[in-house]
Amino acid sequence: MRRGRTMRVLVDRLRGGTWARSPDEVVVEEPLEIRLDGHVVATTMRTPGHDYELAVGFCAGDGLLGGALVTGVRYCGLGPAAEFEYNVVTVETGGKAPVPTPRLGNVSAACGICGSTAITDMAVRLGPLAGTRQFSVAAVHAAVVAMPVAQEMFGRTGGLHAAATFDACGRIDIVREDIGRHNAVDKVIGRRLLDGRRDGADVALFVSGRASFEMVQKAWAAGIGTLVAVSAPSSLAIESARAAAITLAGFARGDELNVYCGSLAGVSQRAAEARRRVAASS
Repeated sequence: MRRGRTMRVLVDRLRGGTWARSPDEVVVEEPLEIRLDGHVVATTMRTPGHDYELAVGFCAGDGLLGGALVTGVRYCGLGPAAEFEYNVVTVETGGKAPVPTPRLGNVSAACGICGSTAITDMAVRLGPLAGTRQFSVAAVHAAVVAMPVAQEMFGRTGGLHAAATFDACGRIDIVREDIGRHNAVDKVIGRRLLDGRRDGADVALFVSGRASFEMVQKAWAAGIGTLVAVSAPSSLAIESARAAAITLAGFARGDELNVYCGSLAGVSQRAAEARRRVAASS
């Protein structure tokens, strides 16, 4: 398995009023065709590396596995994988997963199911999460502080999103980086599935960008009851988080934090009461 790749380029830099030409490191972006039991599912633009995790996480998050177990993952194509630059991956279930309907075009952060109908479908398929751990404000802040150190490639390039799971003490569990926010989450969830992890109820999910409906969808499918984002959530993300009984927090920066639905331990009683009053009046 390849790790995420970068390339060296020459750039013109303006520093202190002076221009100079020097090398820089940028992230490589390439397409990945995802297949399920040999059937084309979608093509997504991604940072090469952890491709098996990405493919498995994508299929799981979109509900394509249908409860089938993943029996294998491999690069594939019409010839040796190297001839296709390792850009085609198939997830194997022995034909037990439903035959997928392929997506047309590239998958982006705006792709996937959306709207109130999709939330209803998710609720029927998955049901609201129950028995998930309540995370503390202190744990969230600890994870936020730890993430910059864990984002090794972002530190080198400044061009990647990150996703991670963390425990009740704020310790980072699995972290993955990718040029796409949704890909980073898929890689984290795919790694957990490939490892046979079933402790989604005891971890929280961190995303480096905004909290979209798709981020909530993926957390919901993985059984993760707390989602923390660096930026703002969308209205549909909040609506779906409420349906899923997921605690959704945004603007997690330094000692700042907004809680949009659900609850965190350590939120002051006055803040909790104010939030309940607003919810009751809406």
